[in-house]
Amino acid sequence: MYAGVRKEDMLKEPVSHIDIKSLDVVPLIEQMGKTAFQARNLARAASILDRMQRDQDCAVIMTLAGSLVSAGLKQVIIDMIEHNMVDVVVSTGANIVDQDFFEALGFKHYKGDPFVDDTLLRELHIDRIYDTYIDEDELRICDDTMAFIANSLKPGVYSSREFIMEMGRYIEEKNLEKNSIVYKAFEKGVPIFVPAFSDCSAGFGLVHHQWNNPDKQVAIDSVKDFRELTRIKTTNDKTGVFMLGGGVPKNFTQDVVVAAEVLGYEDVSMHTYAVQVTVADERDGGLSGSTLKEASSWGKVDTVFEQMVFAEATIAFPLLAGYAYHKKGWENRKGKNFNALLAGQPEAVRNG
Repeated sequence: MYAGVRKEDMLKEPVSHIDIKSLDVVPLIEQMGKTAFQARNLARAASILDRMQRDQDCAVIMTLAGSLVSAGLKQVIIDMIEHNMVDVVVSTGANIVDQDFFEALGFKHYKGDPFVDDTLLRELHIDRIYDTYIDEDELRICDDTMAFIANSLKPGVYSSREFIMEMGRYIEEKNLEKNSIVYKAFEKGVPIFVPAFSDCSAGFGLVHHQWNNPDKQVAIDSVKDFRELTRIKTTNDKTGVFMLGGGVPKNFTQDVVVAAEVLGYEDVSMHTYAVQVTVADERDGGLSGSTLKEASSWGKVDTVFEQMVFAEATIAFPLLAGYAYHKKGWENRKGKNFNALLAGQPEAVRNG
């Protein structure tokens, strides 16, 4: 139907990742603090994020929802992990598997056109995320790689964190692209939890693995994820949350306070610091737009240092992270290496 149009004609310009280290945004954010609306909210959120960095007793949990890595925010997340600004990551599967691990395999995301004919893209095996393109044939290689990793593990039940550690190990062993969220977290001992792990390329790979290994299967246990994150909370009571978007990562992270109480830790603290960036509306009762003050009614988030920022993450996230980076409150922070804490639980073991 579309004679003469080639895939390589559509996949020309890779998405570049923002480098917060290259530009000091502190003066801009401080000026925004003297204005109004979401600019002032963003400035207050930046100050709370900086406060988290300066509180060495605080474990910082970052949650990722929405298509962030494909949109050029991978390096921001890597830099925060590298500089001990984040101690735990809770994410959707797409960011970690389909996007970050996908790029670690050597593939790219490309600038596209939101008004293109999607029938053409389908014929060319190009997937679209608004104005970003992904090569579907390369994404299938990512699916297959997840199946390969699952096939290499001893059959059993794993948390998503354990499986993602094996993804980091795979990057190391195969000498793949190490400028990766998965690899940097593996290197620094930062746990990555993906509570809905099957809702991404990991799901396709694991379905293939289980279908072809009916008696010797690797499975992912989201309850184990919840238990492991709760263990981090009961070990390091003081926590701050930095949430991009909402959804499962947001609720999963907020709920660990209640989970700790259920386990008998009656004196567990609510999350001391909390910042959320979202474009969702609170008026429909949905979780993604529910305010942090609302979460306080559930006993999850304290209200002294909390701030909602109703803004799109590709704009707000680099400003917030850039402010915290250039304020240098992280300089005295040491990595908490929660993966080492959780190492007492059974880890992934390779076959033969």
